[in-house]
Amino acid sequence: MPTTHPPAQPVPTGGAREAKRALRREILGWRAQRSEEGRTAHGAALAEAALRTEPLAAVVAAGGCVAAYVGVGSEPRTLPLLDALVARGVEVLLPALRRDWSMTWGRYVAHDALVAAERGLLEPAEAPHGLARAGLVLLPGLAMGPDGMRLGRGGGAYDRALGAAAPHAPLLVVLHPEEVGLPVPAEPHDRAVDGALTVDGIAWCEHAQ
Repeated sequence: MPTTHPPAQPVPTGGAREAKRALRREILGWRAQRSEEGRTAHGAALAEAALRTEPLAAVVAAGGCVAAYVGVGSEPRTLPLLDALVARGVEVLLPALRRDWSMTWGRYVAHDALVAAERGLLEPAEAPHGLARAGLVLLPGLAMGPDGMRLGRGGGAYDRALGAAAPHAPLLVVLHPEEVGLPVPAEPHDRAVDGALTVDGIAWCEHAQ
């Protein structure tokens, strides 16, 4: 179980950004081949697998708080997991992305209480909370390297937001199994995560094992 979140180890060349773009294109191509029916089935399987993991089971037992997000587009579907957590008494926080790309967090109650936001996102109507409230954080992403480097969409919003996470809260990126363990280049602003949540459970990265 992780105790601290190590800083990124930047790639000492100017090619990291272009390497990230190429990897994003490749993974988005993989994801685009999935049918909507397949995404729905995957979301249900992901929820079942997540609830069997020790970190999520501990949060449920304690009636704790999880920060998460609503998977949209080609992302893994997270709503089945969010609904399952709420049904078990867990407080679920979702991000609201502001114009300056900072984030605030609001409580998830139900799918029909979410509002459509820019970039196709679904967000809580009100977001007065901070990320430090959460005992576990689920993040979107496209890949995770063995060292915990997370490949996002390139905006950097989550890298900045994670600075406010509770020091001992596990940071888990939600992925497909084949997206785990890929070499992810790092830039100075990148933050490592602790592991990846997939339908196979949690794959912890090197520093969290």
